[in-house]
Amino acid sequence: MSASAGTGVFVLSLMSIPICYLFNSLVYSNSSEAFFFAAGTTVLILAISARFMLRKKAPVDPLFYVYAVYAFLSVVNLIIGLEQDNIIDGFVTFYLKVANPHINTAHGHMISYWDGCVHYLMYLLMIAAITWGDSYRAIGLYWVGSFLMRAIVYILGNAVGKYGTHVGPLFLLHMLYISVSVWACFRIFSQPSTRDVQSTSILEAERKSVLQRPLDLLFIIYLIPAFAFCVFRGLIVLDCSSKWCQDYTQRYEPYLKDPSAYPKVQMLVSMLYSGPYFIITLYGLMVPGCEWMPELTLVHSGALAQAQFSHIGASLHTRTPFSYRVPADSQLVFLLINVLYAVVPQALCYRCRSRPAFFLRPTPEKKTD
Repeated sequence: MSASAGTGVFVLSLMSIPICYLFNSLVYSNSSEAFFFAAGTTVLILAISARFMLRKKAPVDPLFYVYAVYAFLSVVNLIIGLEQDNIIDGFVTFYLKVANPHINTAHGHMISYWDGCVHYLMYLLMIAAITWGDSYRAIGLYWVGSFLMRAIVYILGNAVGKYGTHVGPLFLLHMLYISVSVWACFRIFSQPSTRDVQSTSILEAERKSVLQRPLDLLFIIYLIPAFAFCVFRGLIVLDCSSKWCQDYTQRYEPYLKDPSAYPKVQMLVSMLYSGPYFIITLYGLMVPGCEWMPELTLVHSGALAQAQFSHIGASLHTRTPFSYRVPADSQLVFLLINVLYAVVPQALCYRCRSRPAFFLRPTPEKKTD
């Protein structure tokens, strides 16, 4: 398949920059005729560009078109984040005034940056894979974890936080995005997984004990305190009266008590899902033949990366009230703990994907007469 389709999606996504600026300018000009003319012209340009992009052979995978739209929206989200932080101006000013108040929180800032940078890169990679006919299951599973964590925390945080009563039409539009994305998740899970490891390598890896696999031993040592840390922060947001919980909150992570409820939901989701994951992964690193390990680590590493990026950024962001920000003298310890908590699962995921022999089962050889 020609690469023109993937290149066209990249170009179309960048068109969101002048389109946002044009629409924002027209809204403030109070000219309805100019606004509708610009809208019609934009749709016409996009239609002609799409026709030119797909003139040779249109991709048959429906996720190509879903990710093409998402790539366009990701650039818009990056513009929103940059304008919220006063880095740029005049692109989405009108939208920020009428949008749901959730987007103006520190957590909303972080997910705008995450979607505009990390998700955007993943969309382009998956579009390139579809264009060239390659498998994108690995990148897709990482995106699934990231999307699910973002969606669960954002929706529940909106529902139970201080902005729970501010639900408008844009939130319902966001639910449409959630529905399409869930369908995309099922499409990714339904794709066949690849396996190119020889049976001899699998048998050789299975014979090694944990002591003969020092890297896996380090991961096992990490998983125990990671599980404890995950449960500990979950207890904090559940208003545990322990002195340890109170001291940790005051000294290192006062953001856990932010009334926006995003950190509370974040820690509860982590405790209920990451906690069991750490135990299951501990088992998978010790017992050979757990074929679900490589893909499970992909989904979880994507979810944890998104969660920790949003949590670390929001804890330090100026949109967070000063009393809930990390104290200046504790920022080094806070960053060390949270970055380590986020990075090690990425390394574990890389280990499981790059050397999966220990987690696979040998294929029985066919008997020949």
